[in-house]
Parts: sequence; structure tokens; C-alpha cells
Amino acid sequence: MKLKAHDLQQLDEVYIRRLPETAARDLCVNLLVDLKEARERLEQNASNSSRPPSSRPPWEYGAKGDEDDGDAEDDGTQEDDKTKTPPESDAIEPDKQEGKQAPGEQQQSEQSPADPTQGSEGAAKAPQARPPRKPGKQPGAPGFGRTQKLEAERTDTHRPSHCHGCGQPLAQDAPAVSYTGYQSIDLERGGPDTPGLRLRVVDHLYQDVTCACGHHTRAEPQRTDTGLEGVVLSEWRLIGPGLVALIIALDQRYHLSRVRICEWLWDWLGLAVSTGLIHDTLREAAAALEPLEEVLIEEIQRGELLNADETPWPEQGRKALWLWVFLTTTTTFFVIAGRGKATVSRMLAHFTGHLMSDGWFSYRDYPHRLRCWAHLLRKAQGLIDCYDADGRVFGHLVLTTLERLIKAVYAAREGPPQQAANLAERYRAQLAALKEACRVRLGHGHKKTRALAVEFFNDWEAIFRVLDHPHLPLTNNDAERALRHWVIARRISQGTRTPQGSHVFTILASVIATCRQRGHSPWLYITEAITCRRAGLELPPLPQVGV
Repeated sequence: MKLKAHDLQQLDEVYIRRLPETAARDLCVNLLVDLKEARERLEQNASNSSRPPSSRPPWEYGAKGDEDDGDAEDDGTQEDDKTKTPPESDAIEPDKQEGKQAPGEQQQSEQSPADPTQGSEGAAKAPQARPPRKPGKQPGAPGFGRTQKLEAERTDTHRPSHCHGCGQPLAQDAPAVSYTGYQSIDLERGGPDTPGLRLRVVDHLYQDVTCACGHHTRAEPQRTDTGLEGVVLSEWRLIGPGLVALIIALDQRYHLSRVRICEWLWDWLGLAVSTGLIHDTLREAAAALEPLEEVLIEEIQRGELLNADETPWPEQGRKALWLWVFLTTTTTFFVIAGRGKATVSRMLAHFTGHLMSDGWFSYRDYPHRLRCWAHLLRKAQGLIDCYDADGRVFGHLVLTTLERLIKAVYAAREGPPQQAANLAERYRAQLAALKEACRVRLGHGHKKTRALAVEFFNDWEAIFRVLDHPHLPLTNNDAERALRHWVIARRISQGTRTPQGSHVFTILASVIATCRQRGHSPWLYITEAITCRRAGLELPPLPQVGV
């Protein structure tokens, strides 16, 4: 923009009429430039810019271009805010409802004013300020616990196998007494002949067994520390592994808040739980699956083609965070981090294949890079719709050249192998004309024309590398589709609130997406993984394609 807001505020009809003719003409030129730029911004949409299809108004959904989801950079929207509930209103004491008077209390109208001649004793005492109330449960306040009583289908007794004193096996008839226990609620899925869901309630009792040597040995639930601060894996859990998988599905796939998950469990399964229990369950599941992060990164780095993309991700108290996705044919990995080169360097440390990405500078140091043509086509369409005459000419040239090359790439894929060879050589004249058009516009006065010319010059090899390898993709749509589900979640939940909440979110999202890519149910795998990890066993490997 030539004129700033401060400048426009000072302009009026009187000022313009006072200007000399030359100065008035110069001012009109500046106003014309600003008007055209503002009009171009106003007319941008998902078909001629990098705006995502979700930015369309509802009556335009389904229009051409929806299949190419952009960077979603204009969306600002997580999951930890789902735990927020509206504050409860203050209760009214029964004796003070409907104007009733509490025993021993006089009505305000019956009180006589204090006599100032009687000194301080007769004067009304000023109310004393109360000390600040500490958060959380107050001393002496009644505790909270489960009010729903469930009848167990069976009772599982846990006995120690060896004496901790003499080390000898404990006899089955050794004296034993149950010293503690807990109740677990798990989800039982029906089979093909008996579909449906059913809750199974089990009482667990832990015994104290007396050895012949006189030593008392107690069975204790397994406990395992995790990489997430404050999260411990344990068999002592109310929510069973199958029910954990259902809660993750309601949270991650169906975008329900903590409160709505509690509502769903009560309405459909008759189970009453708290939002805090849902919160702890999701974190325990992420802690159980956390070792898979390094496994997924290693599998991504072994791929031949990697799609990468990023979209803004809000986290309370932190700025400039992005949700990244790194996608191969069999693996998907999400991470929330800054938009700098550190994230790309970590993911591409040992990667030797082709990287498909947009034009963000963090990707430019990678040698085997591919550029998404969908972004370039939209920017060319944006120039065609602009008000700069030379910009429209340049936009038509870019669009027609790219469309002609796209047809050639598709024909090379379907034709004999020799047709795919020397594709760049066959279109050398068109490429030379386009490169010269970009060169002469590197210093163009129109901002968008200059930006697209510079972009072609910076990424020329990455853009047209596909002509040497026609089997490689032309767009980054796979990565953009992988992000689309979570862009919707971001709009609903407004992001996450803590770094740990972001970590939990990306762990669960990565495992779910990878299992689905490989044609397996993520919920069955999560159920098995949590069962093993609670028992102190190794995490089962991720399911493989076709297995």
C-alpha cells in the first residue's frame, strides 16, 4: 500500500482541491494503486489464491478447486480447551429466598442508625476483608468420589507367586487375606454375528499371603513411569483398555469435548464419569504410545517420497506454533512446533528420497525437492483476476504453460516408457519463454507479479523436476488432506493449552492416521497397546500393510 491509514485519515475533498495539479495527479496515481491492490485482496478466493476451501461462504461449497486444500494459513483455531465448563451459579440460602428472614436476623428497615455521640461502640463496624481463598479443595470440606455403584460380573484375585523373604514359591493353600482392591470398567465389542457394545465390570482384589517362613508378601499392581511428566502407567485404573480406545475415538475422530464425551457415555452406555477422568485417560494413552514416535520418524526417513505441509496451531501462552504433517505411503507423523528449519532438519536428517512441499523457505535447503503445482496454478489465476495489465499477461502465460505440461506428464504416465524420457527437452522452448518472462519481471512494480516471478526463479529446479520423473506427484494434496481433519478440530477446540496437551494430541493423531493408512483398525491396536503397557510388557509393533 502506498498510503497508510494515518495518511488516509488526513485526506478530504478540501485538501485535494487545494493541491496543485501535478501533486493532485500524483496523489490520484497512489490512490489508484491502493484501490487496485485492495480490490484484488477483496476478490481473492480458494480458486485464485492459497486460501483453503474452508474459507468459502457456505453457498459456494462444492465449487471448483475444493479438492486442492491450501496451506490453511488463514485459519486460526485445540483440544485442551474442551475441558472448560461454564461456572456454576452461586446457590441461594433457603432462609434468604423470597425475602425470608433468617432466625435472629433483623430486617434492614428496622435497624436504627448508630448514634454518633455514643463513640465507636455505637457506630456500625466496617466489614473486614477476607483473606484470599486458595484454589482447590478447602480444609475440612467433604471429599468427592464416585456415586455410581456398579455390580461386578466377576472378581479377579491377584496373588504373589514367590515369597519376598525366602524367595520360595508360595503354596496355593497358604493363608491369604485381601488387603486392597479396585473396580475396572471395560468395553466389550461384539463379533460379526453379535454386533454391539457392552460394558464389563470386574472387581480386582490384591492378597497378602503368609509364607511358611512367616514372611507376609503382598501382590501389587504393576506401575511404569513414562516420558510424560506426571503420567504413570498402571493396572490400577477404572477405565479398561477397550473403553480407553472408545474415548480416544470420541475425542480425536469425532471432535467431542470432555463434557460431551461424559454426556455420550452416560446417554449411550449408562456410565457416569468426570471430565478429569477423561483428561487423565487421554494422557495415559498417549504415554503408552509415546515410544512409537521414534519408530514413525525412522519409517518416514526410509520412504522414497515424503509429503510435508504445515498449518497454524494455537496453544495458550505460546505464539507462532504450527501443526506439521510428514506423510509417506504407509506412515503419517504429526508434530506441533515452530515454522523454522529445525523441525524440517529433524525429520529429514537421514531422508534421501523426494520431498514434496510448498514454497516455504524452510524446505529450500533440501536438494531432492518437488514443488506443489496447485499453489502455482492458483497464484497464476490470481494474476489473471488482478487489475495490472502486465500481471494479467504474465498470469495467462504461467497458467497456459503449466496446464500444457500437466497434460504432457499425464500422457507420459499412461504411455510407453520412452514417452516419459526427455520430457523437459521436448518442451524446452516453452520453458525458456517462461523463464525469460520471469526474469524480466523480477523488479516489477506490481507486488503479486513480482512475487510469482521470484518464486519461479528460486524454485525453478524443484518446480520442473517432475518433468524428469513423471511418475512423481504434481501436487501436495495428500499432505493437505491429512491436515484437513485436524483443521476442523482446531476450529472447534481452539487448539491446545499446554505443551503436554499438544504432545498428547500429536501422538494420538499420528498413531490413528498410520493405522488407517495401513488398512487396520487403530482402536484394536490401541486396546492391545494399552493392555501390554499397563502390564509392564513391551509395546506391540504397529500393524503392517497387508498383514
